[in-house]
Amino acid sequence: MMDLFPLSRRALVGGLSLSPFILTSARAQTLGFGDYPFTLGVCAGDPAPDGFVIWTRLAPRPLEPGYGMPMKPVAVDWEVAEDDGFKTVIAKGTQVAPPELGHSVHVEVAGLKPGRSYWYRFHCAGQKSLTGRAATLPAAGAKVEKVRFAAVGCQHLEYGWYTAFRHAAQEDLDFFFHYGDFIYEASNGFQLDDHHQPITPVRRYLGGEPFTIDAYRLRYAQTTLDTDLQAARAAHPWFCTYDDHEVQNNWAGDQDQNGTAPELFITRRRMALQAWYEHMPVRRATLMRDGTVDFHKRADYGDLVRLHLPNTRLYRTDQPCGDNYQLACAAQTAPGAQMINPEQEAWLNTGFAQSHQQWQGLAQQVMMCPLDRRNPDDTRTAPLFNMDSWAGYQAQRERLFALFGRSRNVVVVTGDEHQNFANDLMLGSRIVASEFVSTSITSGGDGHDVRPGNERWMADNPFLKWTNDRRGYVVSEITPGSWVGHYRTVEAVSRRDMPISTAASWAVEASKTGLVRA
Repeated sequence: MMDLFPLSRRALVGGLSLSPFILTSARAQTLGFGDYPFTLGVCAGDPAPDGFVIWTRLAPRPLEPGYGMPMKPVAVDWEVAEDDGFKTVIAKGTQVAPPELGHSVHVEVAGLKPGRSYWYRFHCAGQKSLTGRAATLPAAGAKVEKVRFAAVGCQHLEYGWYTAFRHAAQEDLDFFFHYGDFIYEASNGFQLDDHHQPITPVRRYLGGEPFTIDAYRLRYAQTTLDTDLQAARAAHPWFCTYDDHEVQNNWAGDQDQNGTAPELFITRRRMALQAWYEHMPVRRATLMRDGTVDFHKRADYGDLVRLHLPNTRLYRTDQPCGDNYQLACAAQTAPGAQMINPEQEAWLNTGFAQSHQQWQGLAQQVMMCPLDRRNPDDTRTAPLFNMDSWAGYQAQRERLFALFGRSRNVVVVTGDEHQNFANDLMLGSRIVASEFVSTSITSGGDGHDVRPGNERWMADNPFLKWTNDRRGYVVSEITPGSWVGHYRTVEAVSRRDMPISTAASWAVEASKTGLVRA
């Protein structure tokens, strides 16, 4: 792949003798760039059998205009070692951090051994970053006995402390899957929890709702300064996706929720997703030449599991029936309505058909299970659906369920709902897959063991096996014989340093259908 931000040929003459237009570490100090540049930490992601991406962003004063950086390219040294003491450095180099991308650094490390851990760090301006841990994927077809990963996301800064991230950093994991809502665009003001009750924010976002690249960068910087989050980002490699709040609540394709002209919304979307790219350990191909930030990717963990990660926002048609919780309407079953574009749907069909792995995993952003969401006081006789979930896109959802039915051992991992759910996915009367829905890190506030009103959801939806309203994450533990979802929760996010516990564990057994208690 061509390097979009290479060192010039002149820069490489004589080893690392750099162009005078690029600030070296020594020159950065003499030009007023002397503060610690790695305030936002480090992260690795998008692993492959021979490498991964390592990320940082230079921001000595991340909450100030210009974030303490000269508006020039800056050279950053990096190194990867086989040990956390860096006694055996096996790859190193210099990468330019361009001001056009917020002085972010995305190094695509290659040429490594499959199926093992590595450690990495950066150097700039005489300073050294935190050390992060990365890992390569197993070799193609390798025998793998276990994979463990945590599904995380929905981390509104104002709603609580990121204690769950600190606990997740200490888990024995192969990777994190971030399902989106890394930031929230909601401006400062009165906050309500998921029961529409007022809560006291534990901290405040700086500035109002973001519409510019600098405003979005501020949101990411303030979020990423959190040391519990930094610990998780340094501990394990990440697969990162985005959902709606990285731009605006419930956006779909070129439509926002306010009826903004599409050409204006696309301008905002481009800036918002560039800021997402600048803060995620993703490959440069994610940032396309026209400024679009897109992804759909696949990861194979040997012979054990193939994980597919689609994009359910960028190509989505407008939510049907008026969006949010609605009764069914004709648009809900429209054959042309789509959550993912035809390219991704064909990609999924091919990926499932060609897989030889024991398990097929679909890690994506919004719930697939079409829950009837009527509350206990609702006297309507027809189901109520969340039109911002797959329930609003019935024709495409049923095509995917048919794909699941033609495949073996399919598990879906989802976020967005700010609750835990354990669902079986039905095509007619047949179970074709199961779904682990992970709660939020903080969004919605402290919550309850069971959200008030969900007793009716349990009664009205026989394929819903369990639900819980605490904050945390889901750890998937995959072996040849089972895929177990461990629902890890904290009692409160309004107080720091709360302990973590397992609220429940549910399992899918290989070659069987349906969730069982683990």
